[in-house]
Amino acid sequence: MPFGKQTARPLITLGALGAVTALALTGCASTSSSATDDATDSGKVARVSITLTNDGSDACAVSTTKVPAGPVTFTVKNESSSAITEVELLQDQRIFGEKENLAPGLAAVSFTSTLGGGKYQVYCPGAEQELTDFTVTGSVASTKGSSAASLLEDGATGYSKYVDAQVSDMVTAVKQLQTDVDAGDLDAAKQDYAEARPYYEHVESDVDGFVKKGFKATDNAGNLDYLIDMRASNLDPAVGWSGFHAVERDLFEKGAITASTKDLAADLTTNVELLAKLVPTLDYKPEDLANGAAGLLEEVQSNKITGEEEAYSHIDLVDLAANVEGARQAFAYLKPGLTKTDPTLTKQIAAQFDTTNTMMDDFRNADDLGGFDSWTDATKSEHANAISQRVQALQDPLSRLAEKVATA
Repeated sequence: MPFGKQTARPLITLGALGAVTALALTGCASTSSSATDDATDSGKVARVSITLTNDGSDACAVSTTKVPAGPVTFTVKNESSSAITEVELLQDQRIFGEKENLAPGLAAVSFTSTLGGGKYQVYCPGAEQELTDFTVTGSVASTKGSSAASLLEDGATGYSKYVDAQVSDMVTAVKQLQTDVDAGDLDAAKQDYAEARPYYEHVESDVDGFVKKGFKATDNAGNLDYLIDMRASNLDPAVGWSGFHAVERDLFEKGAITASTKDLAADLTTNVELLAKLVPTLDYKPEDLANGAAGLLEEVQSNKITGEEEAYSHIDLVDLAANVEGARQAFAYLKPGLTKTDPTLTKQIAAQFDTTNTMMDDFRNADDLGGFDSWTDATKSEHANAISQRVQALQDPLSRLAEKVATA
């Protein structure tokens, strides 16, 4: 759940939009308590390193526990821990920033949040000590009157409407999927599935902080994103399987619509309708859009290129293109303000998006589901490395975006 309402984004519970769900947290290791260790100022940005290791036990080491108020960039690197795959920054049960899918050996990733003075916590689920107290001193300087800042805020407001529209369209598409599943029309349901998936993939980084009323945020049984988008690779046996990919399994692997498939489709409709009710309660800061765009490209690298996401339908290129498009939309809404802040970086990112989109056009295929080539083993073997390198070339300048907009 990389970003949402970072002013802050609450873990919103269904049926009680103003309430937040308590987190069951217990401890996180820190290597120091001084802001001068790694949280040195670079211009207006404080920096914090978080390192995940396993040297006999799984540890989450935070380079400093005190920084001045303002934009803070957290860089997370998993060196050797298989138990810790996620890091969150929390305050009063609210998520201010997060990185997921932190497999050992992957390149470091980062997020930037503008933090006011107060007490926060770095949460590393799976660490021997999961929680580190984190202090922000002072207050954030006002950016009122800055034309760049005003344009960026306008972009964030406009982007929220884009997210609302994507989720609304997803509800319509999922209802059509349920209709054809209920009718027993296997071919139509497969087509519906492929048409519904991009809506979620466009905005998944924006809408995954919701927890059902009565559940803890750490309980997958109440995590709305998990219930909608769980995969075979991250299945929680205690919860069971539901959502898009459970329907995908029946349609594409089993090749049959059963009474169970109809129940799964109905449950998916219920959950996306609930999501649609909650999404309009979110608002965004400009750096939320930047962090989310980076998160979508990390999804490409960790789940889409590997073929893990669409294990039965093999429409991974549909999802991959949707992730890139979602990131491009976030950038587009920031572009007017970013052009005033850093025109060179703006041009560089825009050019990388153009090149990436041109590459994806080579895989368009009107005869395959979702309009892209099927991500078969042969296609993956031939093209996965080139796609990964192309996305990385986009990721590199895009990763600098959050700091730029947070300091405008």
